[in-house]
Amino acid sequence: MKALLTWIGANIWTIIICAALVSIVAFIIVYMIRQKKKGRSSCGCSCGSCAMNCHARKDQ
Repeated sequence: MKALLTWIGANIWTIIICAALVSIVAFIIVYMIRQKKKGRSSCGCSCGSCAMNCHARKDQ
């Protein structure tokens, strides 16, 4: 048990940074899923599920 606590103490900043990065990635994924459920696209247009077709429609 003492070795585990020593290892955690020696690597605490690495653990904190990794936890922060995992939290940020999880937030981004949840945000993207919510946007997709609302019908918004990551390309900036609001054409629903057709990301490629929305650009083609604008050109016509």
